[in-house]
Amino acid sequence: MAVVTEGASAGSPPALGTRVSFLLSQLGLQSARTFAAGLAPLGLNPNRFGLLIHVARAEGQSQQQLAETLGIHRNAMVSLIDDLEARGLVERRRHPRDRRAYAIHLTERARELLPEASRVADEQEASLLADLAEDERQTLRDLLSRLSAGSGQRADVHPGYREPASTE
Repeated sequence: MAVVTEGASAGSPPALGTRVSFLLSQLGLQSARTFAAGLAPLGLNPNRFGLLIHVARAEGQSQQQLAETLGIHRNAMVSLIDDLEARGLVERRRHPRDRRAYAIHLTERARELLPEASRVADEQEASLLADLAEDERQTLRDLLSRLSAGSGQRADVHPGYREPASTE
């Protein structure tokens, strides 16, 4: 049964604003742009922020372990780590259990930067969710997590990791 919205004739396609995929795409694009703009003064973009969070949560992982966790090719990981190292945010150290591997660690500069970047993320999320009550926010998180998992997305992995590294 087709739903006819005001101003639409029977048989016409539904308005875009009634399609969940369109609304998610619209909000996702707006959210990504806002977040990227907030991180830019810190010299970060969303996927670099995400990688720093992964390193902070499990410091000392090898580049290969990070690549496997994030589901990206090891060559892409080398490029991302090279970029963060050039920015003075991570350092490679010999892995304590594998002489052939490097363990990735945050620098002091990254430890100072992460709280600022996290504040940007918190403010952006608060702004996005401002019109929802706390129970609605949690329901939305739960539903989006289910949809994301059901679509085969990896939790906590920024989709930008699979795109070519930019020097933003």
